[in-house]
Amino acid sequence: MASRLSTSRGPSPLVSAVASALLPGLGQWLVGDRKKARTLFIIDGLTLLILLFFFHDKVSIVTAFVRPSSLALMMVINIVILGYRVWAADDAYRSATEMGGSVTRIAGITAMLALGFFLLVPHVVFGYYDLVQYSLITTVFDGGEASATTTIVSTTQGTTDDGAVTGQQETTSSTTTTVVEQTPWDELDRLNILLLGGDFGVGRTGIRTDTMITVSIDPKTGEAAMFQVPRNWTYAPLPEGMGIWDCDCYPELTNELWIMGERYPDAFPGPGTPSENAVKGMISEFLGIPIHYYALVNLDGFVDIIDSIGGVDIYVPERIVDNEYPLLDGTLTKIVIEPGQQRMSGEEALAYARTRHADSDYFRMNRQKCVLEAAMEQTDPTSLILNFGKFADVIKNTTTTDIPVDLLPKLVELLPAIDIENVVSIRFIPPEYHLKYRDDGKLGAIANIDLVQEHVQLVIADPERAKIELNLQESEECPTAPES
Repeated sequence: MASRLSTSRGPSPLVSAVASALLPGLGQWLVGDRKKARTLFIIDGLTLLILLFFFHDKVSIVTAFVRPSSLALMMVINIVILGYRVWAADDAYRSATEMGGSVTRIAGITAMLALGFFLLVPHVVFGYYDLVQYSLITTVFDGGEASATTTIVSTTQGTTDDGAVTGQQETTSSTTTTVVEQTPWDELDRLNILLLGGDFGVGRTGIRTDTMITVSIDPKTGEAAMFQVPRNWTYAPLPEGMGIWDCDCYPELTNELWIMGERYPDAFPGPGTPSENAVKGMISEFLGIPIHYYALVNLDGFVDIIDSIGGVDIYVPERIVDNEYPLLDGTLTKIVIEPGQQRMSGEEALAYARTRHADSDYFRMNRQKCVLEAAMEQTDPTSLILNFGKFADVIKNTTTTDIPVDLLPKLVELLPAIDIENVVSIRFIPPEYHLKYRDDGKLGAIANIDLVQEHVQLVIADPERAKIELNLQESEECPTAPES
């Protein structure tokens, strides 16, 4: 009968082809070519063992996807496996035909096209994600060598006796910042990475680092701490040889220092760009610890990401009203965020994280943290996979860092050792860390750097004692809806 796909004279070519597409060698076994089938089964087994050897747990899988050489190798392997499966399916089809199996012409063409689609699609999809990830990693992360340099920390206050600037130089300093080559972090007491949230808003000149959080990790024990420096401290100390101010400090708001690096590039020497050197050096002096690497993210960038995951659920404890909230186009508008559980779009979540006119910068710091935590916790893996290309584009357009790309695998290997639930987090905000107000009438206050550094060392030396003495366990919780 013309409608039958095969005759009874031999094995079905289509069944044999599909079998070998699924598992090379299976179709050959069905047509009776046991010798070739065993050879292909051995190849299949060796391939599986090699893959299991290199991808035996989550860490090894993630590590492979942050190493450019591994991504390139996986692309080659992907193409080779595709070719191998196509060859095995075609060989099984031909062998079955030679054994007397047959199909009608139309059915055969239709079935082989469907089989080709079945074979091709997963490899094309994998290749797409591989290329996107390769582009993301090589675009965002520094392509330099793993060894880096960090500023040696001094612990000066950085202000005059009365808190005023003694004068301003118009020429930049020619003194070279003293640096020391960083050892592999297995030999470091702490690995310190500065996370910056930059506001690139319309109408602003340059980048303002409104969020400055240093993540400090003990590579041996996995103990971690987070130190957050507010944007509105002034007279923050600078390393020796940096800046154009007689106070060896930056006298204005700390979040504006990145702009100063762009404006006075010769005043901030070091291994990175002047802006990177300036902010890393200032935070290093402020906290009393070296800053090894930094990552800067445009806070406006997560609007697209949150929209891609369908919004984010945030519990708002109190009504927020801001009559002069700056939109992304630079215009001002009034926003009202009602209390209670809210499903926020990207722009609404950004507004909740950025507004400060209703309360203060210190409340905003905690809102930013809570929005970021909620976005990470509520990201659906399916949405992440389906929108991965868009996520990657957003990250590439909004993120800069000096973390070398060849250190990413080591960072991934370090993550499982970190006890996320017991990370000590401390914000250096008034009134505890307030030393005195400026005496020139300008916005901002002067921090008690000695107390800041004392508490940083306490957290590093004895985190459990620091939690008790500094009352850190209750201050960092995000608000949640009351139980009904």
